[in-house]
Amino acid sequence: MATSPKLNAKIPDGSLEDKWTKYRSTVALVNPANKRKLEIIVVGTGLAGASAAATLAELGYSVKAFCFQDSARRAHSIAAQGGINAAKNYQNDGDSTYRLFYDTIKGGDYRAREGNVYRLAQVSASIIDQCVAQGVPFAREYGGLLSNRSFGGTQVQRTFYAAGQTGQQLLLGAYSGLQRQVGLGTVKMYSRHEMLDVVVIDGKCRGIIARNLVTGEVERHFGHAVLLCTGGYGNVFYLSTNAMGSNVTAAWKAHKKGAFFGNPCFTQIHPTCIPVSGDHQSKLTLMSESLRNDGRIWVPKKKDDNRPANQISEDERDYYLERRYPAFGNLVPRDIASRAAKERCDAGYGVGTSKMAVYLDYSAAIQRYGKGEVNKLNIHDASAEKITELGKAVVKEKYGNLFDMYKQITGEDPYEVPMRIYPAVHYTMGGLWVDYNLMTTVPGLYALGEANFSDHGANRLGASALMQGLADGYFVIPYTIGAYLANEIRTNSIPTDHPAFVEAEKQVKDRISKLVSIKGKTSPEAFHKRLGKIMWDKCGMARNEAGLKEAISEIQALKKEFWSDVRVMGDIDEFNPELDKAGRVADFIELGELMCRDALNRNESCGGHFREEYQTEEGEALRDDENYMYVAAWEHQGESQWELHKEDLVYENIKIAQRSYK
Repeated sequence: MATSPKLNAKIPDGSLEDKWTKYRSTVALVNPANKRKLEIIVVGTGLAGASAAATLAELGYSVKAFCFQDSARRAHSIAAQGGINAAKNYQNDGDSTYRLFYDTIKGGDYRAREGNVYRLAQVSASIIDQCVAQGVPFAREYGGLLSNRSFGGTQVQRTFYAAGQTGQQLLLGAYSGLQRQVGLGTVKMYSRHEMLDVVVIDGKCRGIIARNLVTGEVERHFGHAVLLCTGGYGNVFYLSTNAMGSNVTAAWKAHKKGAFFGNPCFTQIHPTCIPVSGDHQSKLTLMSESLRNDGRIWVPKKKDDNRPANQISEDERDYYLERRYPAFGNLVPRDIASRAAKERCDAGYGVGTSKMAVYLDYSAAIQRYGKGEVNKLNIHDASAEKITELGKAVVKEKYGNLFDMYKQITGEDPYEVPMRIYPAVHYTMGGLWVDYNLMTTVPGLYALGEANFSDHGANRLGASALMQGLADGYFVIPYTIGAYLANEIRTNSIPTDHPAFVEAEKQVKDRISKLVSIKGKTSPEAFHKRLGKIMWDKCGMARNEAGLKEAISEIQALKKEFWSDVRVMGDIDEFNPELDKAGRVADFIELGELMCRDALNRNESCGGHFREEYQTEEGEALRDDENYMYVAAWEHQGESQWELHKEDLVYENIKIAQRSYK
């Protein structure tokens, strides 16, 4: 297998440990006076976008930041609960930069780049220092050191956390840095703006077309470089843990302007979500993976056992993750835990009214913590009630807001009865293909965080999303963008009346007008639901050749129906969420087809991509390293037309093996 000539990952030479250090010491620089002349557009202000915009402005660049929310504080990064990984080895339990690198490569089922992943592990420790300096209130041990807990796919404790709201606290840290630059005038903030196209002039990205979502006005914005920090595309499935506004539009517009899309079928299913309760739902709620630190997952040993959980005795319970994966137990990676839950439910052992759920039980943890508190407080002859009371207090301190959220949504008290959970779409490992510099195949156009494909392979380990977003924004892009902009200092700002801007704006306006003019009978929401059902049923937790071929045909038919029967209420020149939704659904439909094509092309199972035809006798993913150890980078060629380019994955520092967590 040979890497496509259209793909150059630009991985630096040298040993794995020295690549990033050497790169930073030799990369081209832009002097401070020239930085002030260079304009950078940052689209998206979550962790990756806010940290990048703040850092680049601090360096002296002129930055424009765009978000479709009313404030950068509302970015979906706020929803991350459990924590952020870093190889600081505070627990002295054997962690190291190499072990974080290895866990990430193995967790991604050997489908990620060595160079990018090792760099991520290297800068992880600096992220914690940066965030502590900003005042992020990480949990601390009694002596004042930062606390750590475990996440799936590892045997060390390296996850730093702030109760069950780590994403929110990290985002507030990045947001404070961003707002400092807004106050200084180095960042101009455009809230309630959605990017609807990128502008390419002489082969380089030179700006964007954005729509003011309040007034409906379409605007042109120039930039010497554009950074897409717009998150993932999990909402292609309709029901996911993503915020309802999360979409693929910015990345998809870039794709259609020449940016290759990498591994689109690699979707993460999170094992600990509150189960679907009915057709009325428009999103799902995640219960943090951190709950698997102390919670035990089980189902009854008897099929169709309808008794309440507390009436099922210990010897009648199947702790199936502990049984199947004794080395990692309840902390196996997300893809493995998700498939195991699906297998138990499909076999008839599911719980709850839908029978599509398993239990996440804290009773043993409450007792263990309670007894620990009794010993610590030197209480003699403590009653069972006292032990339970003390245990609940410890659990509340660690996970209280998550337990409160579960009770609010379900009406059940998880301190008294086990939570019911089931897998749901959460994160997308695929995204725009980028090189080591985080640049897409369009010069001057970058993708950061979940918007790119780069660091997680076929499955993301828990607590690594926040790590990647902040690594890209704080510590990678400030260096790598200089390699490009050092050659752009002679490029003056291009007037936005340039023909390329005019043409791009015209195409955006024509598409908007077409959406409004169809006047069909079906809402964008209805089309989105139908797309989501196709995707979940045929390109979700399990895929097969027949189902994927059917899905492609069904999505093509859905697309045709959408453009003839969608009904967009309201007008163009006003605040119109229905119009915004219609454009996003149209892009999701096209993306859905590519995802199914990518899944159909990859005749193996790896990580979150589980082809039913390719599995071991024990039901585990069966990789085909000889034929599929590559990044699939798709080039858009026209309607329903893509060309596949392959980036060969070379492993020089780790031994390739069938993944085992037993």
